[in-house]
Amino acid sequence: MRILLLSLMIMLSACAETSKHETTDAPLVLKSAEFSTLPGWGRDNLAEAMPALQKTCTRVAKKDASTAIGVLPEAGTAGDWQRLCLALSGINTQDSAALKQFIEKNFIPYQVSAAGDFEGLFTGYYEAALKGSLTKHGPYRYPLHARPDDLVMVDLGEFRDELKGQRIAGRVVDGNLKPYEDRAQIVSGQWPHNDKVLVWVDNAVDAFFVQIQGSGVVQFDDGSVLRIGYAGQNGHIYYAIGRELIKRGELTKDNVSMQAIRAWLAAHPDQADEIMNTNRSYVFFTEIAGEGPQGGEGVALTAGRSLAIDRSKIPYGIPVWVDINEPVPGTGDLQRLMMAQDTGGAIKGAVRGDVFWGFGERAEAMAGPMKSQGRYWLLLPRR
Repeated sequence: MRILLLSLMIMLSACAETSKHETTDAPLVLKSAEFSTLPGWGRDNLAEAMPALQKTCTRVAKKDASTAIGVLPEAGTAGDWQRLCLALSGINTQDSAALKQFIEKNFIPYQVSAAGDFEGLFTGYYEAALKGSLTKHGPYRYPLHARPDDLVMVDLGEFRDELKGQRIAGRVVDGNLKPYEDRAQIVSGQWPHNDKVLVWVDNAVDAFFVQIQGSGVVQFDDGSVLRIGYAGQNGHIYYAIGRELIKRGELTKDNVSMQAIRAWLAAHPDQADEIMNTNRSYVFFTEIAGEGPQGGEGVALTAGRSLAIDRSKIPYGIPVWVDINEPVPGTGDLQRLMMAQDTGGAIKGAVRGDVFWGFGERAEAMAGPMKSQGRYWLLLPRR
């Protein structure tokens, strides 16, 4: 998954409620459109989206040409996308005007709605920064666990077409798949693999939020770093603790954000563990070599151009034109080409997206408070 699954999230501000405009179970409906009707079309620097698109092309090139691309018949086959990727290789990907012409010639935009409702919720996530150690000592006493050997993750779509995009996880006991331990049991050591630690970090809240993000960069005292990414999840449903704080009257829908949640947890250390454990989901990590973080599609995410979507409704690797109300006041509306390359436990619904903002302070500042209404169009092959 978000990042994993990547990929899991709202991710960072995973605290928001479902969009006031949609329900997560409403069917996805496509309506064909013209590029001239896309808000902001022609103003985006399309060259900035090409690294993300090319990563998807590399992945699609390895597929059998007859393989269907996800759950949407309109998305075509791997062969359709291989043809497009081959044609793209002959274009100067630094020439935004040439790319615009190429896209208009080879794609059809389809506006997405949730049973006729075109607006939905868009949030943000980023690659977290943590301080850590490979050994437990001093302040480094909060473990991030590697994926246990007995964790079984099941993609239900491999068994039933109607279950595409849905997953479960657990442990096999006497030949039956049983639920795995939840977050409270894992963080308290009440499970069989408490010694399977990938890295120790110095802050329990940071350890919690890197699981929401699904990836991070751990900085060691000697200046070296360890990039970690999603390796699995315990199968329990993700629950946004921001929603829990709203329910208890500690925060409101208007002021909830990643920063507000962090501040509340810091101010209430005696209640922090109990609140974090209301989210029973737990994410396991692995070391990531090279470029990262990895999204659910299996490719490295691109800051500002990779989008997490509901995988049960939209396939990975689809170009998406977004029209999102300004993520942070003063930044302007977000009208650009993105790639559906990740998913997350809180990303549910036909019109629902999570924007990956990258790594660093600016990425955190953009992702944390983002709770914007928006629309999007899938760009599907002209066949």
